[in-house]
Formats: sequence, C-alpha cells, structure tokens
Amino acid sequence: MSLKISKAIEILKKHDLLVSSSVSDDNLEVTNISYNSKEDQTNGIFFCKGNKFKAEYLNQAIKNGAKIYVSEKEYSKDIDRLIVKSASKALALLSSEYFGNPQNDLFIVAFTGTKGKTTTSYFTYDILKNAYPKQVGLFSTVDRIVGPNPKDEFKSDLTTPESLDLFHDMRTCVDNGIKYLVMEVSSQAYKKNRVYGLKFDIGGFLNITPDHIGPNEHPTYADYLNCKKQLIVNSKVNIINRQTNDYDTVYAAAKQTSDDKDIYRFAKNEVGDTDFSIRNKESNLNDSVFTYTAESDKAEDLQEHGEYTYQLGLVGDFNELNAGAAITAAKIMGVDNEVIADSLKKAFVPGRMEHINTKSHGTIFVDYAHNYASMNALLSFLKREYPSSKIKVVVGSPGNKGVSRRAGFAQVLTESADEAILTTDDPGFEDPAAICKEIDEKIDHTRVKVKTILDRPSAIKDMIEHSSGDDIVVLAAKGNDAYQKTKGVDVPYPSDPVVAKKILKDIEG
Repeated sequence: MSLKISKAIEILKKHDLLVSSSVSDDNLEVTNISYNSKEDQTNGIFFCKGNKFKAEYLNQAIKNGAKIYVSEKEYSKDIDRLIVKSASKALALLSSEYFGNPQNDLFIVAFTGTKGKTTTSYFTYDILKNAYPKQVGLFSTVDRIVGPNPKDEFKSDLTTPESLDLFHDMRTCVDNGIKYLVMEVSSQAYKKNRVYGLKFDIGGFLNITPDHIGPNEHPTYADYLNCKKQLIVNSKVNIINRQTNDYDTVYAAAKQTSDDKDIYRFAKNEVGDTDFSIRNKESNLNDSVFTYTAESDKAEDLQEHGEYTYQLGLVGDFNELNAGAAITAAKIMGVDNEVIADSLKKAFVPGRMEHINTKSHGTIFVDYAHNYASMNALLSFLKREYPSSKIKVVVGSPGNKGVSRRAGFAQVLTESADEAILTTDDPGFEDPAAICKEIDEKIDHTRVKVKTILDRPSAIKDMIEHSSGDDIVVLAAKGNDAYQKTKGVDVPYPSDPVVAKKILKDIEG
C-alpha cells in the first residue's frame, strides 16, 4: 500500500480541504499511514487529529520515521506538511486512496438507527452469507468479519471504526475474496467524519429517538438527526421505516440523491403510503411468525408473489421491523426468497435476546437494549407474553456519553419493571455510583423495588439468587460486550451471558 503526495494534494484540493502545503518532493510515495504516534512511522504520513492532540505526539511520530504530517495547524517545520481545514476528513479521503479505494470492489449495505442496527445487520449478513458463501463481510458493534476463516473474525471496539481502520479492514475484505459488506453506521461516524466521502449501495434508516445527546456526543437532537440522515443522503438505494420519528425529514433526505424508484418504505400493520407491510401472526418466547406484503407496484416487482410468511428465530415481535429491513435489502439484491426464509429461521445475534433457562431461578434474557426505545420494546414484549411474571432488570448506563439514557432507563423501569438492580456499565471517567444515583433518583420507588450493586457480576448473582418460578430476569444494555470501558482502559469482562451461566452452574450444578 502506498500514497503519492502529489495525489494526496490533488484529492485535498478537489474536496476544498487544502489550506497550504510545504512539500520538498511532490513525487514522495509514502508506504505507511497512521494517526497513532506510538506506531512505526517509517516513510509514513502522520495525521494530527482530535481535540486532545499535543505537539509532542508529532515529535514522537517524527522520531519513529514520519516523512510528512497532515494537520489543521502547523506544529513543526522540521518535516513536510499539509495544512488542511479538517484533519478527520483528510484522514478519511487519504486512507481510502492509500488502501486502493477498496469500497469500489465491495457492494456495501449499511444501516443506521437508534435501535436495531446490530440485529438488522446480522439478519442481513446471515441471509447474504447463505446466498453468497465466503463472500460476505460484517462490520458491527459486536463483531468484525473480514474474511471466510475463523482468524478473520474479531471483536469490535467501535460501532463504526476510525476511517483509517475502516478502509484497512475493507482492503482486507477485498483481499480475502469478500464481495459484499454489511455494516452499521453510527451517528458518531458522521459527526467525526469516519465515513466521509463514502457512498453506500444500499442505506437503511431504521428509526430515531432521542439518544447520544451529551457533552461528548451530540449537543442537540437536531444535530443527532442531521448526522443520522447523512447515511440516506450518501446511499444509492434507500430503505426507510415508514413509522420512524421525523419520517418527513428522513424521506426528504433520501429524495436529495435518490429517485422514487430507489426508495423503499416498510411499516408494521400499516398499508397506506408504504411499499411493504409487516403483520405479526404469532409471537412467543421461541419465535415470531409474520407476513411481509408488497403494497406498491415497485414492491411487487421485487417479489414474485404479493405476500410471504416468515418465521424469525430471534424472539420478540419488535425484531420483525429489523427483519423487514433485512428482507427488503436482500430482495433488492435479488436473493431467492427460500434463502431469505431459511436464514431468518436460523438467525442468531450475539447478546440480543439470548435466552437462558434455569432449573429454579426463573428465565433469563440477555439483551443489548441500551436506551428507552429498545428497553421499552423489550420489556413491553415480555410483559405481554408473561403477564403474571415479575420483570426483574439488571442495568447500568455508560459514562461520558448517552447522558439522556439515564432518565430513559428510570422511565422504562418505572413503567415496566417490578424490580431493578442498578450497576456498572462502561463508566468511562465518571463515578459509576453517581451514574446509578442519577437513574435511581428518577425512578418511582412506589412502583419498583430498586437497589444498587456496583460490581456487575455481583449484581447479576444477586438478581438470579433472588429469582424463582416464573420470574423473568433481564440483563440489559451490555449484551455480549467482553470489556468494561473504565478511565480510558478496556478492562476485560467475561460478558453477561458468560457471567450468568457460571453463576447458574455454581448454584444449580
């Protein structure tokens, strides 16, 4: 991999990002690219980015071999430099070029939404990998799959990675024979220009509710919505949940860059002004059965018959909308309906509605539900299915982000839970006890029995030990995460399902 500096300057000028250049040799071809000063920079281009960037980072990069740096201001005159309006945008564009623009060799399906991104991405991945064996990659909150072999699968640390890492992994995908990529795109990916300049073949907008509003994320809901809708603006074909909040704004965004024929709307129990409708036929704690019906001419063109019935292996009727988005994407790509139906029946999403049976401590569900919208959908479903059961929830909220979630958790616990234990979940640089106190203060204690146990395994153990019979225990918000983000460090954590199963083994044998 390499990048010629003359080409870099050309790209930056094309995007009106170049402020000035001090380059001794336009023909210099760098063979290294980095934004981490601790890495080897031999014959490399180094990016000075981030609000917390310090001049000493550049000095370290120079010592490690950097030949040129890209920055929004001049830090050093010792080596060549490109001064730009936005270092993060420059990083995205030049990383793409450095890795040979791998996105051009991939058919990319991307999803955004306050809830359901991961589940929808896994549904789509499961369908496509059956349709195109060994040719499908996945970039999700949980896993990164960049090839067909076990060594090509690893845990994610961000929903949408930094642009350099994104294009690096896309290049790995292409080199491993991957032709189709399914990925989640977070609002932060647009806020921080991680996907700047990237175009998607299919973009899916699942939903939006207030979330990720806080000092280190989005300053306002309007900013959050604006970032979310950028996926639609930058996609050739769009799939939109007709029932999302701010639908008119999202649909208008789609119309900016796509014709009517390339915009597909889906909805649940709604026939008017949509292309596909979803109707639940049966839902229980084993599966969901629903119909998927074409309601417009262009929708009928995608499927031979007007209506199909699907069985979804992942429990919860709220997952039917996620499945609808995945079905629509697969049909646009020409996947046979038999493959779609078989894939959904067997679909599994790590940390989403994982069902753990116990001998005498109720029924346990592990789910990533991490805001009001997703938690409300989950608990409402469980209350409908088990009206006589007590709903008991173990949950925490992250530090330094998603501050609005705390009030949302308090509200949904008050509305739908019988008991709750508040605990630690990625506290960052905040005090987890203070986070729990903030949630606790907004809960109606006349309706919900609440206590706080900061050690998460201990909280899970306490809830399981004090549950029995028909009790439903929900381990929420962490899902399959294998670490706790604490004071800038990813501290290893076994994950909620592993912790729960070990506890059960110890107390039930």
